[in-house]
Amino acid sequence: MNKLFITGIGTEIGKTVCSAILTQYFKADYWKPVQSGDLDDTDSHKIESWTENTICLPETHRLQLAASPHQSAKEENITISLDDFQLPETDNNLIVEGAGGLMVPLSDDIFMIDLIEKFDLPVALVVRNYLGCINHTLLSIMALKQRKLKLEYLIFNGAFPPDTERLISSFIKKETRIIHIPEIDQPTKASIKAAAEQLTKTNL
Repeated sequence: MNKLFITGIGTEIGKTVCSAILTQYFKADYWKPVQSGDLDDTDSHKIESWTENTICLPETHRLQLAASPHQSAKEENITISLDDFQLPETDNNLIVEGAGGLMVPLSDDIFMIDLIEKFDLPVALVVRNYLGCINHTLLSIMALKQRKLKLEYLIFNGAFPPDTERLISSFIKKETRIIHIPEIDQPTKASIKAAAEQLTKTNL
């Protein structure tokens, strides 16, 4: 792993927890290109508190309103452009965490998947079990395939019915690695480290 973009099938499915575990596992730097709301407790703050010795690189956009980035930016008379973003330079591995899912708008005509395409990074797709997750997961996989973006990891975050996991897994390529992350309700440095150590057994 050198650089990896963490995205999800929706919002509030545990991307930041999964990002913390992979950041810890790969001893990577962390970067959140757009932070929309919660500026006193950002995802970068969470990563810093949950992991050991992680460098969190500054966000390109820090927006006040906790909403879709395009709406938050509009409230501040900002128009987000792909030209705003450059991958940070680092000699370490790098975890990049998006906001929400692939089709979260950064502006009226730019979406999170466009940012992934600009960086041409392999993707880790975080999936959580809920009614509708199969539909959302397969649509996300189809969108990545359409853009010819590499799905490096499919992350099952929490417990899944075996049949749900089987069906979703049947739609990914053989080279895509599957990661299982345990349910972590209240992340701590200890629980994140334990989950990262568990991943060593799968030889990512």
